[in-house]
Amino acid sequence: MPSPSSFTVRVPSDLKTKLEQVAKSVERPRSWVVQRALEQYVETEAWQIEDIKAALREADAGEFATQEEVDAVFAKWGA
Repeated sequence: MPSPSSFTVRVPSDLKTKLEQVAKSVERPRSWVVQRALEQYVETEAWQIEDIKAALREADAGEFATQEEVDAVFAKWGA
């Protein structure tokens, strides 16, 4: 496991208060709560970025849905 490192982040005081409340509720240090939040955020963002890159590669390769496929999706969901 990599050794921990630290950095400073400025947040609004109300966010800090909420963070402290969460940490107290789960009986964990603030740093633990922040680390978990950052892990979830980074994981979600990385997934979205990769998904967008894959879609752009498909578009660059000319891989588009046909009008019939698009119509079928809209018909399925009642749009």
